[in-house]
Amino acid sequence: MKKAWVITHSYIERNCEMIINHPILGPRDSAEFTYIGDAALIDRPDWQAKDALAQFVDYGYFRDNPAGNHTELWFHEQGDRSFLVVTRDTVTHEISTVELARDVARKRGRSK
Repeated sequence: MKKAWVITHSYIERNCEMIINHPILGPRDSAEFTYIGDAALIDRPDWQAKDALAQFVDYGYFRDNPAGNHTELWFHEQGDRSFLVVTRDTVTHEISTVELARDVARKRGRSK
């Protein structure tokens, strides 16, 4: 009987080096960061909208899980404590862009 190996996220983190090119600090190992989730978290719903409850349920509980390019929110926990928006291929783990979440939020009109 053959045994099946289950590869967990922590196994990938320990055994696959992923470098995140921090916009301010330069290349950093992904072990310095904490994955927060989908970058859609930046676009918080309007709490005064008529359908605010439905919007917040979608915001809090539903996420896309694509195979391919995906924008993600990462926190530089063991560094300057900045939040980054990382565009990463979820199949190959290749990172195409890295931006400060602050700059992304400002582009989207979320902050001044």
